[in-house]
Amino acid sequence: MAKERPKHLDLPKIRLPLPGIVSILHRVSGALMFLSIPLVLWLLSGSLSNEATYDAFRGFISHPVIKLGLVALLWAYLHHACAGVRFLFLDAHRGIELSTARMTAKVVLFVSIALTAVIGGVLW
Repeated sequence: MAKERPKHLDLPKIRLPLPGIVSILHRVSGALMFLSIPLVLWLLSGSLSNEATYDAFRGFISHPVIKLGLVALLWAYLHHACAGVRFLFLDAHRGIELSTARMTAKVVLFVSIALTAVIGGVLW
């Protein structure tokens, strides 16, 4: 007897495995970095223009909300890099066993959050 497919998926009730969450966060971090390119280029060009503009930009990024946004971009970069290395190994058929894939997903989450905390704490 063929298994009947669900007619309605209740997405909030579906529990995604950790490797799936890391995969989705990899996409989210990539999109976040892509969408922030104009902001980062604007900040870079303003900081390199002259001394008065540099002081204005330094005042701008000292606001806590802006700092929080920059820490989010830092996390996006670090997570995307760590998960990208993981996916390169998976593409080379290394670590594709279920237990190894789950362990590397945990490592990616831990390393990206820990590095964000350390680097963000130093820069805050």
